[in-house]
Amino acid sequence: MSPASTGAPTRVGAVPSVPAPDTDSRLTPGGPGYRRMSLALFLAGVATFALLYSTQALLPLISGEFGVAASEASWTVAAATGGLALFVLPMSALSERFGRRTVMTASLAVAVTVGMLVPFAPSLGALVGLRAVQGAALAGVPASAQAYLAEEVRPKALVTAIGLFVAGNSVGGMSGRVITGWVAQEWGWRISVGVIGALAVAWAVAFRLLLPAPRHFTAGSLRPRVLLGTVRAHLADPLLRRLYAIGALFMTVFGGVYTVIGYRLTSAPFGLPQGIVGSIFLVYLVGTVSASTAGRLVGRFGRRGALYLAGGTTAAGLLLSLTASLPLVLLGLVLITAGFFAGHAVASSAVSRTATHGRAQASALYQSAYYVGSSVGSTVGALAFHADGWSGTVGVGLLAILGVVTITVLGSRAARAAARREPVAAH
Repeated sequence: MSPASTGAPTRVGAVPSVPAPDTDSRLTPGGPGYRRMSLALFLAGVATFALLYSTQALLPLISGEFGVAASEASWTVAAATGGLALFVLPMSALSERFGRRTVMTASLAVAVTVGMLVPFAPSLGALVGLRAVQGAALAGVPASAQAYLAEEVRPKALVTAIGLFVAGNSVGGMSGRVITGWVAQEWGWRISVGVIGALAVAWAVAFRLLLPAPRHFTAGSLRPRVLLGTVRAHLADPLLRRLYAIGALFMTVFGGVYTVIGYRLTSAPFGLPQGIVGSIFLVYLVGTVSASTAGRLVGRFGRRGALYLAGGTTAAGLLLSLTASLPLVLLGLVLITAGFFAGHAVASSAVSRTATHGRAQASALYQSAYYVGSSVGSTVGALAFHADGWSGTVGVGLLAILGVVTITVLGSRAARAAARREPVAAH
């Protein structure tokens, strides 16, 4: 039907409207380079978590060889996460100056080198020292990865992209613990951590070959005054402070539970062998799913709603794990893992979206708080287990989840108060 027959005006020489070209060159799902980037950072997450927690499933064996209690053996985990927490901010400064990809590559190279030395540690002190160095080296990966994503990925795809990176963390944590459990049952803990070190070499090489060169990175300054000013600005932001605290509290739960669970399952009433205990960490696959779907949770419930859901799921898992029924304990671990990884993905992606400058430092502060939570959780959780058994460790976890809920409630009240002030300010 012609324009005249519809009553529409006819313009001679009119040119059909053409959509404006998309000039945003950042990566987007389905676009060129996105899959390579996702796989590369997934593998970086796998290598980081596999190395970082390589001794966690082996703590009963380490306790047996060196004749130490759970609280002392747990330092092989706490030293690694503590080293990461201490060095993540300096590493973020290096990534602002020398580039995200360069720092991540160097960090993995040093970490896998140390990983090949860990099996030869002659004493618990030497083992703890090597693990501290390894954790410090690994700090460059989380310090740079989220900043790389914030710069190279379109904002609408950022939660999903970070969720995939966190999913790599869950796969690394799972594979490291499962592999070490079965290898250690046959050949001991030293061979098992050596196997993880060799696998991490392969993952690190694949990461470097796959990760696209950054296209939106702008080098910053290494001057301490500039760095401190950026850190102060981030710490002055109430929302960022809340997100840092939430990340630390979620990781306190997770660190405590998975540091002690091996002791619980190898003793009465369960008495499971080391290989089976290592296989328990297959529940990390649940974390892979929950982390990768964090974007949809936020879209449906909002950020605070997703955090409430994650916290409630984690608390339910903690309570279920108190039973003497192995199936219910395993279901509890599934819920704890799902809630933790969902909460972590939501909080960490919110940090990247909230920070408008110094994103590497904003992410580094989150990671520092997160791994401080891991160190506190593994140490305090082990001490609580030594004092009051599994119920003591669960009590520590429930207190941490109460902290998450409290902080989220306070955030909701602050947001409502700010919304009420805006119309007044407009007048």
